[in-house]
Amino acid sequence: MRFIRIAANSDKRGFRVFRATCVAVGVLGALASPPFASAQLEVRKADLILVNGRIWTGAAKPGAPEPTALAVIGDSVVEIGSDIDIRQRQGANTLVLDANRRRVIPGVTDSHTHMISGGFQLVQLNLRDVRGRDEFVKAVEAAAKGKKKGAWVLGGRWSVESWKSPEPPRATWLDPVTGEMPVFLSRMDGHGALVNSAALKLAGIDKSGPADPVGGEIERDPTTREPTGILKESAMYLVRKLIPEPSAKERYEALLRAMRHANSLGVTSVHDMSQLADLDAFKQAQAKGELTVRITSYLNVDDWSKYAGQIAETRLGMDGKLLYLAGFKGFMDGSMGSRNAYMFEPYADAAPQTPYPRGQLTAFAASAESFQKQVADADARGLQLAVHAIGDEANHLLLDAYESAMRTNDTKNPRHRIEHAQHLLVDDISRFAKLGVTASMQPYHKADDGRYAEKALGSDRLQGSYAFRRLVDAGALLIFGSDWPVVTINPFDGMDSAVNARTLAGEVWLPSHSLTTEEALRAYTVLPPRAIHREATLGVLEAPKFADFVILKDDPLTIPPDRLGRVRVSQVVVAGKVVFTAPE
Repeated sequence: MRFIRIAANSDKRGFRVFRATCVAVGVLGALASPPFASAQLEVRKADLILVNGRIWTGAAKPGAPEPTALAVIGDSVVEIGSDIDIRQRQGANTLVLDANRRRVIPGVTDSHTHMISGGFQLVQLNLRDVRGRDEFVKAVEAAAKGKKKGAWVLGGRWSVESWKSPEPPRATWLDPVTGEMPVFLSRMDGHGALVNSAALKLAGIDKSGPADPVGGEIERDPTTREPTGILKESAMYLVRKLIPEPSAKERYEALLRAMRHANSLGVTSVHDMSQLADLDAFKQAQAKGELTVRITSYLNVDDWSKYAGQIAETRLGMDGKLLYLAGFKGFMDGSMGSRNAYMFEPYADAAPQTPYPRGQLTAFAASAESFQKQVADADARGLQLAVHAIGDEANHLLLDAYESAMRTNDTKNPRHRIEHAQHLLVDDISRFAKLGVTASMQPYHKADDGRYAEKALGSDRLQGSYAFRRLVDAGALLIFGSDWPVVTINPFDGMDSAVNARTLAGEVWLPSHSLTTEEALRAYTVLPPRAIHREATLGVLEAPKFADFVILKDDPLTIPPDRLGRVRVSQVVVAGKVVFTAPE
C-alpha cells in the first residue's frame, strides 16, 4: 500500500492515470475509501488559469501538439496542458482568462529601450512623421505657443530622408517662430540635434568658437563658419546641460506612462539603457508594487570605475525578479544617419570638406588604453557590458576589446553585448558566437536606414549590414529590441522589418538577410533572457517559470508575413497579474 499512497498524493492528472491503471488490475475498490478520496482534493487551486488558447510555448518540439491552457500560482506557471487538465485547478477565487482560441505567446522582451525618455517623448513634440520643411516649422511653432517665458521647446525624432527635398534643417528655420525661446530637438536616432539661435546664444556657440569637443561636432557653414544649429554627439551636451532637469515626480510619471504604453503593445520585459537618475524611479515603482514591466538596467555613465562598487552594492537591494541592474552601457560611435558611425572606409557620400569622413569614435572610446581598462575592469567584476557600436570599424574594435578582457581575466561566458551591431565586417560575424557576444539589434532601424544606407556606404559594403541571417546561421545569440523612443516600441513592427525587409519607403532592401517569422518571434521572446542569464526563469511558457504571457488578436505564426505589422494585443499578464486588457 505504500506505493499507492505515494501516487495518491500526486496532482489530479497523475491520480487519474493511476486510477485507470488500478481499474485495469482490479483494485478500483481500494481507491473508493480513504485516504484516496480526500487525497485527490489536495491539488492546490490556481490564482489564474488561461483556457481555450493556442499556446506557442517557445519550447515545444516541431510537430508536438499545442497546449490550450495553463495555470498560475503566485507569479509562476505551475502547469500547462489541456483545458480539461487545467480546469481541475479552478477554484472559487481563480481568475479565468478565456483566450477564445487566440494565439498565446511568452511575454515579449524589448532588448534595448530608454523607458523614461520614452515616457517623456509621449508628451513632447514628435516630428517623426512630418513630411517636409513647412510641416516641420508649423509643428515647432504650435509647440512653442502658450509656453511660459524661459521654457524650452523639447522633443524631436526628426529625419529628412523621406522628404521630397531632404535638405538638413537649420536654426534659421526655427528662429522666426520661436524668437528668444530656446529649442532642442533630437534627431531621430538621438545622435544629433537641431537647436535654434536662442539656444546657441545661451551656450556661447558662435562663428568664433568653441572648438569641436572630443567625439562631437558643431556643424558650421563652410564659408562663414557660423553654426548651422546641428550638433552631433558630445557637442549636444553644450546645449543639453542648460536644459532644466525634470523632477523626481516627473521622471516617475514618465515611467508609469512608458510602462502602460509598452504593456499595450505586448511588452512585458525591457533591457533599459538607463541614466543614473532613472534608478530612483525604478526602485520607487518596485517599492510601490507598480512595476508592470520587468526592467533589466544597464547604467549609462562615462566612467564605469567610479560606479562599479556602488552598482555591486545596489544589485543586492534589488528584487531580481522585476528589477535588476546588470551592468553598464557605453558608446563606441554615433549613427549612420548622422554620418558619425565609425567606418573602416570613408562614407561613399562624404563631402570633400567634411572633417570626419569615416565618422568618429566617441570620447569614451577614443582613448584606446582607457577604454580597454574600463572594459577589463567591468568584466573582472562580473558586470555585463552593453556597448553601442554601429559602424563596422567600431564593432571590430569592440569585439577586440571584449576578447582581450575575457582572455586577461579568464572569464567564462559573461555574455557581453553589442548594441545595434548594424554594419559588420564580414569576417567579424563569426566572432560573435566564438566569443559568446550577444548581438542586440533593432530590426525597425533597418526599415529606416534602408532608404539611404546604400547611398552612404555603397552597395559593395552591405554584406555585413543588418546581418540577421548570417549571425543566426553562424550560431550567434541574436536578440531584438527597438531603441524606443528612437522608433516605435511595437515589437510586431520590428518583426515585420526582420521578416519582410521593407523600408519605410515601401521598398524591399536586403531580403537575403531576413529571418523566418518564428526566428524573429524567438528573438523577442525566448532568447533575450539568455542574454541576461535568466533563461531558467523567463522566455518560455513552462512550469515553474514566471507567468509572463500575451494573448494576441492576430496570430503571427499563421497570418501572411506581410501582415505582421498589423498584429494587435488582447491581454497581457506579467508575473501572474493582468496588466493590460484591450477594449473589444
